[in-house]
Amino acid sequence: MAIVNDTTGTLMSCALKNRECRVGLIIGTGANACYMETLENVELFSDDFPDVNQVVVNTELGAFGDNRILNFIRTKWDDEVDSISLNRGKQLFEKMISGMYLGETVRCVLVDLCKRGFIFEGKGSNKLFTSKAFQTAYISGIESDKENEYLFTRQVMSAMDLRDASLDDCDVVKLVCKRVSTRAAHLVSAAVATILNKMKRPHTTVGVDGSVYKFHPHFHDLMMAKISELVRPEFTFDLMLSEDGSGRGAALVAAVAAKQEHRRKISMEQMGLYVPPRDTVNRKNSRRELEDLVSKINRTNLNVT
Repeated sequence: MAIVNDTTGTLMSCALKNRECRVGLIIGTGANACYMETLENVELFSDDFPDVNQVVVNTELGAFGDNRILNFIRTKWDDEVDSISLNRGKQLFEKMISGMYLGETVRCVLVDLCKRGFIFEGKGSNKLFTSKAFQTAYISGIESDKENEYLFTRQVMSAMDLRDASLDDCDVVKLVCKRVSTRAAHLVSAAVATILNKMKRPHTTVGVDGSVYKFHPHFHDLMMAKISELVRPEFTFDLMLSEDGSGRGAALVAAVAAKQEHRRKISMEQMGLYVPPRDTVNRKNSRRELEDLVSKINRTNLNVT
């Protein structure tokens, strides 16, 4: 009945509970956002639906910077992450903010520091030097440690075969994780603030889904603080965690699409314009054929899974 991406699903899911939700945001393995826009501002929209006055715009913000406009803030470690990716030179903004790449960015920084003799006595480990071995989930765990505590940090060091890491090493690892994740949160916040400033609504709820936003201990607070700095003071906002936004939102859109299609058919029938599809005429015959096939399968004692 309908095809929607995860940002639209998140927007619809949250809008069902909060009427002020006009933005859907994903910060997980990938990153993207969508928002509600008035039709007059959407130049490429077709005229097939004359009664529509608002549409959902899929920003594909992960592709921002593919024209090298972000080069002024990209680092050599970002270039390294991009060089070993499957889509080199693409989705450059996403590679700075999403869960698929944050762990690898941290690993590249740590490898550089290790090779320069600043951490791990310049020795490191095979895992440290293995691409994608440092999981993004490690960042959330490490940043969950309180100041001067290293419970999760030690566990991650052990997982990376760095069991002899000193306290100074652990402090550096925590600092690198904090810098990488804070940068990601601030970049996402810049994108969200840009959307809110463009929409010019007095108050907007942003529906958010994705593992990075859900599980990083400080991501929400970092975003709230930075968006507040960047959005115009007359526009207020809040961030709403979506629960299975993709699935529930898609189901909601499908239900609305089905209802609209039903109404369209009734209207056409009333005007004498609707002719049932040919396959519905043979639906009873098709069902009978299916029942006969199932009976044959049962008679031959075949297992159907």
